[in-house]
Amino acid sequence: MRAVAALRMNTRELLAIGIFAITYLLISGRRLKILPLYRPAAALLGAVLMVATGVMKPEQAYAAVDYNTLVLLLGMMIICAYLSLGGFFDWAADWVLRAARTPRRLLLYLILTSGVLSALLVNDTICLMLTPLVVTVIVRGRLPLLPYLLALAMSANIGSLATLVGNPQNMIIGHLSGLSFVDFTLSLAPVAAAGLAIQYGVLHFGFRRTLSSGVIEVTPGTARRPDTRLLALSLGTLGLVFIGFVAGLNLAWTALSGGVLLMVLARRDTHEVLKLVDWHLLVFFAALFVVVEGLNGTGLPDQMYEGCRGVFGTTATAQAWNLAWFSAAGSNVFSNVPFVLVAGKWISRFADPELMWKVMALATTFAGNLTILGSVANIIVVEQARGHCEVGFWDYAKFGIPVTLLTTVAGVALLLAQQ
Repeated sequence: MRAVAALRMNTRELLAIGIFAITYLLISGRRLKILPLYRPAAALLGAVLMVATGVMKPEQAYAAVDYNTLVLLLGMMIICAYLSLGGFFDWAADWVLRAARTPRRLLLYLILTSGVLSALLVNDTICLMLTPLVVTVIVRGRLPLLPYLLALAMSANIGSLATLVGNPQNMIIGHLSGLSFVDFTLSLAPVAAAGLAIQYGVLHFGFRRTLSSGVIEVTPGTARRPDTRLLALSLGTLGLVFIGFVAGLNLAWTALSGGVLLMVLARRDTHEVLKLVDWHLLVFFAALFVVVEGLNGTGLPDQMYEGCRGVFGTTATAQAWNLAWFSAAGSNVFSNVPFVLVAGKWISRFADPELMWKVMALATTFAGNLTILGSVANIIVVEQARGHCEVGFWDYAKFGIPVTLLTTVAGVALLLAQQ
C-alpha cells in the first residue's frame, strides 16, 4: 500500500511540475502556432489542468487564490479608470510638453511624471494610459521617440517600487509579508527616487546628442478638456484611499471602497467604467495563483531553496546582496510574479526576513528594466508605439542593462544603510 501511495504521490508531483512548465512556456513568450493562447488563457489552462489531473482538488484551487491582491488591483483599476475618463492623463501629458520647453527637461519631467504616477497607481495601467498620449505629444513636439519611450517604460518600473500598490508583485509581497504601507514606503521610496535619478543620468548620457537641440516646437494640441468635476472627485477619492493606506487600513478593501465611492458619486455609466478595467490581468493572476500553489505542493521550491541555501550566506548583508541578484535573475527567467509566489516561501528562513522582503521587492521590480521582455510595462509601451517607432531588443537592452545594474546596486546599498 505504501508503494502504491508513493507512486501516486510521485505521479502527482510530476504532473504538477509538467503543468507548471507548460504554463510558464505559454505565458513567457508570444503565442505558439500549435497553441495560440494569450497569457490569461494560458494561465487558465494551467489552473484547469491542475484540477482535472487530480493534482489539486477544486476547494484547494479556490483556497490558493489570493483574493486580497485581486481586490486591491480591481480597486486601483477602477480609480484609474475614473481618472482617465476625467481627462487626467491627457492633461498631465499635455502639461509636461508645455512646461518642459527643452528636450532634456522633457526627458526629466516625463521620468518624474511616470515614476510618481506609477507609485500611486499600478505601473502597467500607467503605461497603458500614458503611451498613446506621450507618442502624440512627442510627435507634436517634433522629437525622436526612442529616448522618451525608454524613459516612460523604465521610470514606470522604477517608480512603482515606492509603494505597496505600485505593481502586482509589491501587492503580493505586502500580503505575504505583513509589512505596513508606511514602513514599506519609508524604506523604498528613497530607493525609487535614487533609481529615477540614475535612469535619467544613463538616458541623458546615452542620448546626449539627440537631446542637445534647443527649444521644443509646440504645435496646437488636441488634448480633450478635463471634466473638472469628475477629475476633482477622482483625485479627492485617491487622496482618501491613500490616507486609509497610511492609517493602516486593509489595502484591498480600502482601494475597492474608493472605487465604489466613485461609482456612486460620479454619475457616469458604470458599464463605461468597468470596460476600462483590465479583467484579463485579474484572470491571469487568479489562475496563476492556482498553478504556482500546485507547484508548491510538490515540495520542489523547498528543495530548490535547500540546494541554494549555501549560496545566500549567513549574515543579513551577504543574504541581501545574494538574494538581490538571485531575484533579478529569477524574475527574468520565470517572470517576477511567479518568482515572488514561489520564492516568497523562503523569506522566513533568512536572518532578517523584513529586510529580505524589501530586497525581493527591489530586485524583482528593477529587474523588469533589464530587457524589453523584462516586464509587461515595457511590452505595453513598445507595442503601443509600434506604428511610430520600432524598438529593437538591443535598442532597449543597451540602456536597460546599465540601468538595472546601477539601480540594483544603489538600491541594496541604501536599504542596508537604513539598518
